Amino acid sequence: MKKKVSVVIPNYNGLMYYRGCLAAMRRQTRPADRLIVVDNGSTDGSAEEVARLFPEAELIRFPENTGFCGAVNAGIRASKDMDYVILLNNDTVAHPRFVEELLLAISGRKVFSAQAKMLQMQDPERIDDAGDYYCAFGWAFADGKGRPAGEYRKSRELFACCAGAAIYDCRLLEEVGLFDEEHFAYLEDIDIGWRARIRGYRNISAPRAKVLHAGSAASGSIYNLFKVRNTSRNSIYIIGKNMPLPQILLNLPLLVPGFLVKAVFFAAKGFGKEYVRGIAKGFALCKKARAEGKIVRFRPRYLGNYLKIQWELWVNCLRRLG
Repeated sequence: MKKKVSVVIPNYNGLMYYRGCLAAMRRQTRPADRLIVVDNGSTDGSAEEVARLFPEAELIRFPENTGFCGAVNAGIRASKDMDYVILLNNDTVAHPRFVEELLLAISGRKVFSAQAKMLQMQDPERIDDAGDYYCAFGWAFADGKGRPAGEYRKSRELFACCAGAAIYDCRLLEEVGLFDEEHFAYLEDIDIGWRARIRGYRNISAPRAKVLHAGSAASGSIYNLFKVRNTSRNSIYIIGKNMPLPQILLNLPLLVPGFLVKAVFFAAKGFGKEYVRGIAKGFALCKKARAEGKIVRFRPRYLGNYLKIQWELWVNCLRRLG
């Protein structure tokens, strides 16, 4: 039986990008069964333009910005009759075999998600993101950034997939849970990939699926107050949420200098106070999550998965510094 797939595209004031993104969906060798655009309260007329120029797209509109997580969760819920869902940033242009190659990649055993190779829009001969990793310094990072586009030809195991161009198994999403809307934006894809890994599922790269990616389209720049506030807060939250206390204590000798390095880095960029405030909000969010029962509870049957993840956290420190 043919597997059904939807493509969910969150949009927030994406007037500059939406035409290229949606036009690329029309050129797919394997068209999506459903195309869903979730508009996050855009005020630039992009939602109206999507409705006018791309009537094949189902348009879900929110009166205000619900964040990346709120938007994609709405799209995933609307895809309840699908086998798979592809999440795609609005500042991308997908190659014609994008959907087809992602479907081929996720057909592997116990695969929760598969990520396309993201190339720089400004320089398509350079990689933007070939897979996401997380390390014991408390840092998330994209592998391959700035490397030649011809590299990373083979599929690899990833810590998590960048949700800007990735496919997810809808059946496994029901088990693992949707994106945590407390994140609003940033590190939410590391969180959901981490939760899947704890349960023993895999996140892999799909290098034959490719997209051009502009980057920072919604927030406006590489470093800004919005991004610093959310990333610093969420960097604490994902640790408190996904690491049992013994694992936190084990990693503390690396986590502390890791966060200090980040603090110095953002202070040099003029965002030191915002970074520290974000850290404080992250601890408050962990306390709230614990009270609400949102902390991932340790289960002994997953001990082997925790040990494997911990080994990767150490190895990824070397990968990041290398």
